Amino acid sequence: MNYSDLAPPYIRAIAPYQPGKPISELERELGITGIVKLASNENPLGCSPRAVAAMHEAIKTIALYPDGNGFELKDALSKRCGVEHSRIVLGNGSNDMLELAARAFLAPGDKAVYSAHAFAVYPLATQAVGGIGVSVPAIDFGHDLNAMLTAATEHKAKLVFIANPNNPTGTFLSGAALHDFLRALPANILVVLDEAYNEYLPEKNRYDSVSWLKEFPNLIISRTFSKAYGLAGLRVGYAFADAQVADMMNRVRQPFNVNSVAQAAAVAALQDRDFVQRTFDLNLRGMKQIVDGLAKLGLQHIPSFGNFVAFRIASAARIYRRLLELGVIVRPIASYDMPDYLRVSIGLESENQKFLSALQQALGEKQ
Repeated sequence: MNYSDLAPPYIRAIAPYQPGKPISELERELGITGIVKLASNENPLGCSPRAVAAMHEAIKTIALYPDGNGFELKDALSKRCGVEHSRIVLGNGSNDMLELAARAFLAPGDKAVYSAHAFAVYPLATQAVGGIGVSVPAIDFGHDLNAMLTAATEHKAKLVFIANPNNPTGTFLSGAALHDFLRALPANILVVLDEAYNEYLPEKNRYDSVSWLKEFPNLIISRTFSKAYGLAGLRVGYAFADAQVADMMNRVRQPFNVNSVAQAAAVAALQDRDFVQRTFDLNLRGMKQIVDGLAKLGLQHIPSFGNFVAFRIASAARIYRRLLELGVIVRPIASYDMPDYLRVSIGLESENQKFLSALQQALGEKQ
């Protein structure tokens, strides 16, 4: 018997998400050391020392279940952002927020709209509940909000996913453009605004999406502690939404979906603004280093507002494999319909230089 036949057709059709290759896996495959991983947009500084201390303290009570409501973390987020507890949803990374929105509001056959070249979890979360994804062609690898508005209304969509900045392209939508989109969208269509890379935005580009929640009860803002806060291994995400929307998401949320160590670390990390500023400053310098290096090699890149850069390169699959052999892990993004591009995360200065040197070597070799 083929037991996969017992699963619904929309589950069998899912192509699983492919994460960046771990360092340990490449070490096993090639038997090399000194590997630099610039594939998963992780924080090269690690995490805040305050978060580390909080984790050590939390381990003392590891035999106990965590606070299923996450009171202390919600309280810290509430005080920082001015959002009531009833409007906050906590999750196992921001991926959890995307999936909770889909599970709470999409029934089989319902439509969800997202942009081409946008985060792979949007179609996955939609398909996993039997929803139908509507991918809207991009403009310069970024969201075409006018086309997405048309698609959402014409297809009578239930949900719209928007990433800002977008992963894997790094493109950015202004606050004014997003606000206009929300005003034009029918109120019965929910919008998930994925701001996983929000902390990397320069001050001049920042906008206050949280203040829009009272104006747009159909808005869900998704954020994470995995990137600028450096807690990717703990998986902590959160969402702000209308209390009724948050209530529905919490009804499908797994009990204890954020463990006690993760909650303690997130509370401490949120208080360490100096660490986040150092992360921002390092990323700014590293972005210039990478972009300047790509330009010297004659390679085009997509201007990015995240902590990564997508760049165009001939024989991208071959270059990716050669970089692995040279001890540098980047991210191929052919699955995003970008077969001629690779994405590199911003690392420490030495890591960025190793990438650029390896890339130069790979480009100089005969095919």
